[in-house]
Amino acid sequence: MKVTLLHGQNHRQSSWHAAHLLLEQLPVETLHEFYLPKDMPHFCCGCYRCMELGEDFCPHTAYMAPIMKAMKEADLLIFTTPTYCLRTSGSMKAFLDHCFLNFVVHRPLPSMYDKQAVILASGAGSGMKKAAKDIRTSLTGWGISHISCYGFRSKATTWEAVPESIKRRLTTDLAKLAGRIKRKQHHKRISWKQKLMFHAMRQMQKHGMGAGELDYQYWKKRGWLESSRPWTDDE
Repeated sequence: MKVTLLHGQNHRQSSWHAAHLLLEQLPVETLHEFYLPKDMPHFCCGCYRCMELGEDFCPHTAYMAPIMKAMKEADLLIFTTPTYCLRTSGSMKAFLDHCFLNFVVHRPLPSMYDKQAVILASGAGSGMKKAAKDIRTSLTGWGISHISCYGFRSKATTWEAVPESIKRRLTTDLAKLAGRIKRKQHHKRISWKQKLMFHAMRQMQKHGMGAGELDYQYWKKRGWLESSRPWTDDE
């Protein structure tokens, strides 16, 4: 299994350890691991070059390109985030803002339809569900059908201070999650919601209601305005 792991913070505390507890239970062949903001330190500046000229014209493409390449090649995407002010980390949000072009309404990546994704959110107090939802919104928008969210209260600011009872429960829960991931790996289905979203966006493109000419040409080139579908295409 090829895995790409994105951390919403540079430090290695609760969410980092949770991700690696999960990895220990999976048949990982290759792992690409990125830390935010270290590996993508910029905010989206709203220049719209990606929309008007193409994604390669993003001023931050030197940072984004290796991450996107690893994500396209992965079977499983794992996102971790600490919970800050009841939401995902700012560095994770900044990364996701750079990926808006990959939403189904614009230029979705065919490879996303065949992936599983896991979101791990940790926090000393509360807000983990909302933090995970911030990320899930983007992943759903990219066309991913199989998304698992797991949030946990660490009751600490460092991994060393996390109570042993929480660590034991975390190990048990993540082993169960790994089992579900392995069972789905060769039996993935595109959800009806994703198919419905695709066909709704397809009608928009066919009737000239999309966001721009590059979006339309992207869909037309891939035959999606006819009979071809992204979940049967190669990247």
